[in-house]
Amino acid sequence: MSEIMPYSSIDKLPPSIRNVLPAHAQHIFLAAYNNSFEEYQDPAKRRGSAGAEEVARKVAWAAVKKEFEKDPETGRWEPLFTHH
Repeated sequence: MSEIMPYSSIDKLPPSIRNVLPAHAQHIFLAAYNNSFEEYQDPAKRRGSAGAEEVARKVAWAAVKKEFEKDPETGRWEPLFTHH
């Protein structure tokens, strides 16, 4: 697919993402969004009536939440501390 990715860089992310997520989480969001946006262009690959943009947003947030969590007291997104 020769389609241009929705977000070519972190600077192109919406302010609602740039202003709340730390830099590393923004990179995670960007990569997951762009990959899933491309993957789910075909409606047959999506569930229900969700568009590619909606699916990509959900996938991107899920990817961020695997590595970050929002502190309920401060509202800031902090890295999860996992043991590998």
